[in-house]
Amino acid sequence: MFLDRVIISIKAGDGGNGSTSFFRSKLTMNGGPDGGDGGKGGDVVFVANEGLNTLYGFTFKKKFVATNGNNGEKQLRRGHDGKDVVIEVPCGTVIKDEESGLVIADMLNHGDRFVALKGGLGGRGNNFFKSPTRQSPHFAQTGEKTQLKKVILELKTIADVGLVGFPNVGKSTLLSVISNANPKIANYPFTTLHPNLGVVSHNNTSFVVADIPGLIEGASEGAGLGHYFLRHVERVRVIVHMVDISETDCRNAVDDFNQINKELANYSQELAGVPQIVVATKADLLDAETLAMQLDDFASKTGHKPMVISSVTHSGVNELLNKITEVLAKTPKKAPMEIELVEFDTKDKTTLEVIKLEQGMFEVVGGFIDNLIRGVVLSDEQSNAYFQNALKKYGIIDKLKEAGMKDGDTVVIKDITFEYSE
Repeated sequence: MFLDRVIISIKAGDGGNGSTSFFRSKLTMNGGPDGGDGGKGGDVVFVANEGLNTLYGFTFKKKFVATNGNNGEKQLRRGHDGKDVVIEVPCGTVIKDEESGLVIADMLNHGDRFVALKGGLGGRGNNFFKSPTRQSPHFAQTGEKTQLKKVILELKTIADVGLVGFPNVGKSTLLSVISNANPKIANYPFTTLHPNLGVVSHNNTSFVVADIPGLIEGASEGAGLGHYFLRHVERVRVIVHMVDISETDCRNAVDDFNQINKELANYSQELAGVPQIVVATKADLLDAETLAMQLDDFASKTGHKPMVISSVTHSGVNELLNKITEVLAKTPKKAPMEIELVEFDTKDKTTLEVIKLEQGMFEVVGGFIDNLIRGVVLSDEQSNAYFQNALKKYGIIDKLKEAGMKDGDTVVIKDITFEYSE
């Protein structure tokens, strides 16, 4: 089953907690603090794999969580770091932030690696907090917590050549003739329900050809399935635009040609500028005189003189391959998408806000305070003193007073509630 778009959830590992421990031995009963730091949480890593060509593997598993870091231990032993979770995707997969819709990575080439989320930092052990005035800290720091995120994976097929045209013009048949692909072929529209890829070897060169289905009138605006498949033609360097010159399905070759080009331009002006080779198909269904009249009419109305082929008799196919290799030799490969910096994996450690809940009660929220209380144990006198000093040192008490806090008022900070006293 072909799948080219999916939403998955990802989460980096939490950091391990620091240890609260004191050195003890037969010869030393009251040693100093020796609590080790917690380990770092595992990262979420995407890797491009050329062996994959669909996102179908994400049908049944849509949540990926890295391992948490281990807690620190006594004797200054640091906790083990959590294991990364590695997510393999097909080459050509674009990763978007689900919330903003912005692109955060373009996995174009085999082996491309992208760290989407970094694991949380491990907490400091109590050994870190010792000082000349605090020689026996009975508290340690908790590990940094990470958030669950959602990303969109979109597969944009990587091919050198894209076969475009209305349904039933012979794209799949041509692909089966010139490559190793074995697409489903039948004489009715929409036989092809997903892009088919084939590798073509010709004149000591090889290139990848994609049969792009579903391009109908209104595709760029969401009609049918075409708006899903247009992304697969974005990467190509050459477009082979196929028109049914026989017009046996009561269609008009000129109108079809203009309509497909309109859809390509509406989707992307860059796509509209990709070199095109116009191909007239099903020429074997017309006699020589009628074919000549059709070709002249098409050329006069579009300005393009099409190459004539028949995938059934293989007439003109070799000449088409010669033309494709000639154009490819002059056309550079597409570069990865230019990606704007997106605040996707930023950990908020700076925001701070004071909220007045009701008369005489205030709450302090924000990333700054979340990070600050990681090392707070109110039951420990030294830790409590450390916390109170930090509130003054970083101006949090001043902000509370600006918001109207008075002596005896209640302050709520996460799970900590205390009464303010001058």
